[in-house]
Formats: sequence, structure tokens, C-alpha cells
Amino acid sequence: MSGKFITLEGIEGSGKSTQIKLLSRYLSDRNIAHLCTREPGGTPIAEAIRALLLDIKNQEMLPETELLLYSAARAQHSGELIIPALNEGKIVISDRYYDSTYAYQGAARELDFGVIDTLTEFVCYGKRPDLTILLDLPAEIGLGRISSREQDRLEQEALSFHQKVREQFLIIAKKQQSRYLVIDAQKSEEAIHFEIIKALKVLLGEDK
Repeated sequence: MSGKFITLEGIEGSGKSTQIKLLSRYLSDRNIAHLCTREPGGTPIAEAIRALLLDIKNQEMLPETELLLYSAARAQHSGELIIPALNEGKIVISDRYYDSTYAYQGAARELDFGVIDTLTEFVCYGKRPDLTILLDLPAEIGLGRISSREQDRLEQEALSFHQKVREQFLIIAKKQQSRYLVIDAQKSEEAIHFEIIKALKVLLGEDK
């Protein structure tokens, strides 16, 4: 039996990592087989690409190069890790997937959405998330949350960049309501976790 694929999306500082940890603990407590991963990354090759993408020394990286590197990492991640785990019947939880490319490289970098469509179909092997959770909050609040930590190349982008990212996530969520759950990321960690578990139970058919 094929597993379920859950992705979490949102701007920087939206709390995705925290919610993934809480969700993983919930599944572990119930002995439900699952895998937590991230993009870019998840496999040794994809993690090496991640280091290249997020290194602040690479300020000269062109948007086109960025798009292709993210796509290369996703191809490896999907083929080596995500799809095999789903085929084993596991729940796969990924911190970001292809929606981030539409938001960051499409909307914020202003690259062609048609090109992204073609690359996405190719590097994801046609795989789509069963549920995408968007942790939404204003960009200035998200950036404020991460202001005290060392920031990577994308986190250092201007506020206007992150506002475009947020707007695009909301556009995608509105167009694809059947797989999207939008949660106000300014709520408490516990309240957000409760909403995610509710959606998980619906996904697993346990809401009866």
C-alpha cells in the first residue's frame, strides 16, 4: 500500500521545523511508520547541492542556475528517498517541496512558470503531495523571528522578496484547495499542531 505524502510550506520563520517535530512525535507515539525530510536536501547528493545553494558566498548565483540546482536536488530527493518510502507505505513529511520553487524562483525571482511546470513534472516523476500545510504569516513577522540567527543566502533577501514568496504561496493555496490547508502561523504551537493532526486524521480516514 502506498504511503501518504505531506509537505509543509511557508516563508522563513513560519515554524515549519517545529511543527514537523511535533507531528513526528505524534506519529512515533502511535507507531506509525514515517520519514521526515527537507528541501533542498534529504539525501547526501541533495544536501551537497543545498550547501551550494544557501552559501552566502554565492551571491553571484543567477536565478536560472538557482532554479536548476533546486530541480537537481529535488530529482535526487524524490527518486532516492521520497518515492521509495511512499512505496513502502510510510508517511513522508517534507519541509518544502515544489511549491517553494513556484514561490521563490517563480514569483520572487520572476522566472517563467511554464519552465518550472516542465521541470517539476520531470524531477518529481509525477509525484504530488497528498496534503500541503501552509503556515502563513506576514513576511516582516517571519523575518523578525529569524533575525537573531545566522542567515543563509535566501533568508538575507529583502523584505519585498519574502512578501512576493508569501503572496505566491497564498495564490497556489487558493487554486489548489483540495490539497492545501492554510494555517495562521501566528497562532500558538499547540493550536497549529491541533489543526495539523485534524487534517492528518482526515487524510488517513480516521475522522469518522
